[in-house]
Amino acid sequence: MRITRTAVGRSRRAAVLVTTGLTAPALLLTGCGSGSDSSGSKGPDENGNVTLIVADYGQFGYKEAGLFEKYHELHPNITVKEDVTTDEKVYYPKLPQQLNAGSGLADVQGIEVGRIKEIVDTQADAFVDLGDAIDVGDWVSWKEKQATTPDGAVIGAGTDIGPMSLCYNTELFGKAGLPTDRAKVAERVAGGWKDYLQLGEEYRKKAPEGTFFMDSASAMFNAVVSSSAEQYYDEGGKPVYKDSPSVEQGWNLAAEAASKKLTQGLAQFSDPWVAALRKGTVATVACPAWMAGQISANAGEANKGRWDITTAPGSTAANWGGSFLAVPKQGKNIDEATELVKWLTAPEQQAAVFKAIGVFPSNARAYELPEVKDARLPYFNDAPIGRIYADEAKSIPEAVLGPKDGVIKDTISTQINNMEQRGTGPDDAWKAATDAIDKALG
Repeated sequence: MRITRTAVGRSRRAAVLVTTGLTAPALLLTGCGSGSDSSGSKGPDENGNVTLIVADYGQFGYKEAGLFEKYHELHPNITVKEDVTTDEKVYYPKLPQQLNAGSGLADVQGIEVGRIKEIVDTQADAFVDLGDAIDVGDWVSWKEKQATTPDGAVIGAGTDIGPMSLCYNTELFGKAGLPTDRAKVAERVAGGWKDYLQLGEEYRKKAPEGTFFMDSASAMFNAVVSSSAEQYYDEGGKPVYKDSPSVEQGWNLAAEAASKKLTQGLAQFSDPWVAALRKGTVATVACPAWMAGQISANAGEANKGRWDITTAPGSTAANWGGSFLAVPKQGKNIDEATELVKWLTAPEQQAAVFKAIGVFPSNARAYELPEVKDARLPYFNDAPIGRIYADEAKSIPEAVLGPKDGVIKDTISTQINNMEQRGTGPDDAWKAATDAIDKALG
C-alpha cells in the first residue's frame, strides 16, 4: 500500500432510539443473558409445547419491540427465549466450536455480517437452507447474497443493515462558528471525507476548550471503507487489504486526522468514549443507523436536542454493520425455528424493531411502512431518519466479503487507535497491523 507520509506526534449492536410514536424508551442492554435456562435447543415437552432459544449478541430489539410475546400470542404452544451475549467478539468464537462439537447450539443463531462469509465458506452445511421460507426479493439486493452459498442455499435471513449518516453536536458546531442546519452541514461535506477533515480544521480554530471534532479516526476509517465494493478481499477470495484503494484512502485520512489532532482518540464503546458523549466533548461521529442509539443512550437526557443527523460525506453510499438469523440443523425444532425466523424478518416486524430501537431494516418492503418512512428522532432535533437511511440504503454498493473481514477491520482499527493515543507513526502502525493480520490469516 502507498501510505501518505504524515507526521503523527466493542459490539456494534447495543443501541437505543426513541423514534416518533414510541410510547416508552427502550433499554440499553449492558448485562448478560436475558434469562433463558440454556442456550441449547430442546425438543417439545410432554404436552407438545416448544421453547425456542434465540442466541444473539448485543441488542437485536425483539424483546424491546414485544415480538416474542406477540409470537406466543399467535402460537400459544411456542415460547421464545433469548440467550444474549453482550459482546459479539465473545459470542462468535463459541459458534464454530459448537458447530464442530455438534451440541450446544440454540434453535436460532445470530451471525454478524463480518462473520457471515466465513460461515458460508466453512459451515454452510450445518445450517438450514432458508431460501424456500423467505422471499429474498424483499431484501435490499445485496443483503441475502452475503448469506448465499455458491449452489444457491440461503443460510441466513437478513435482520438489519447500517446505512451511513453523520451525527453532529449542533451546540458545539454553533460555538465553533460552523453551520448547524443539517442541509448546510451536508453541503459542507458533499465532496467527501476530505471535506469532512477540512471542516474539522475549521472547527479546531474556534473549538470550545476540551472538545474535539471527531471521536475516533478508526470510525471514520470504517465509514470510508464501507462505501466501497472492494474492501479487504477481491472477488476471487484473495485478501487484498494491503493494496485496496478504499483501505488506502481510509488509512491516509485516519492518519491525517490523528496528525492534525482532530480526534479525541477514543476506542468506540469504551468507558472513555461513553464519558465523552456524556460530557459533550465530541462534535461529530460517523453514524451508521445503529450508532444514533449509542449516542442518545450514552449522551443522556442532558444532551437531548444538542445533536442532529445529516447525510454522510460524499456521494457514495455506505453500509457499516448488519446481521442475520440462521437455523442450525442440529436443532430439535427446525420447522418451528424456521417459521420464527421468517416472521421476525418480515417487513412488519423489522419496522417494529426500528421503531423500538432504531435498527434499520434490511427488508426493503419495510421502507414504505409508516413506522419507517415517517420516522423522526426527537433526540436529534426530529431528524427524518426514515428518509435519510432509506435513501442511503437504496444505493449502497454490493460489497465483496471475506472470511476474516472482522479480524482485519478490528486489527486495523486497533493500530489507528495507537496513532491517536500513543503517537505511533503511520508507517509503524501500518506494519504492526499487517504483521498481525498476516499472522491471523495464516
